[in-house]
Amino acid sequence: MLLTEKTLSTSDIFNGKILHVIHDEVELEDGSRSMREVVRHPGGVCVAALDSEDNLLFVRQFRYPYSEVVLELPAGKLEKGSTPLENGKRELLEETGAVGFNYISLGQVYPSPGYTDEIIHLYACRVKEQSENRPDEGEFLNVEKIPLKKAAEMVLNNQVFDAKTQIAVLKTAMLITSGKL
Repeated sequence: MLLTEKTLSTSDIFNGKILHVIHDEVELEDGSRSMREVVRHPGGVCVAALDSEDNLLFVRQFRYPYSEVVLELPAGKLEKGSTPLENGKRELLEETGAVGFNYISLGQVYPSPGYTDEIIHLYACRVKEQSENRPDEGEFLNVEKIPLKKAAEMVLNNQVFDAKTQIAVLKTAMLITSGKL
């Protein structure tokens, strides 16, 4: 099997500030037709920032779709004209007040490939200095330090629900264990 689909037509459903939703008609490999709803997204970035005592910087913020406060690593959407790394540095500074160094890529994540084209770029770094955070207008969050070992245990005990955070925490823990970070 080739595992391909051919787009026959595209209709715009919604075009918002962040998301663009389309409805496509596609031809499947066997010649039959189907529909696809796709959320186009500019992409995102997430940073696992470790201080000198191997504490990770986290933020807690209210997430409207879930109607609850969610524990996450600093993250945000990609801004046009900036690289993913530049976006990560900006988000880390805005959300936690931290300046990082020795950034390393933890790769990319497709958070939900069944309906969105979003790609999240993951990074780990060490914290050089930290001051007051400067969140975006309308962004309210609390900054927390959690030891890396405890954070990894929290992921394994289903106490961290955010997928990008789970992946970045576990990859960072593996790099620390192997002496690569």
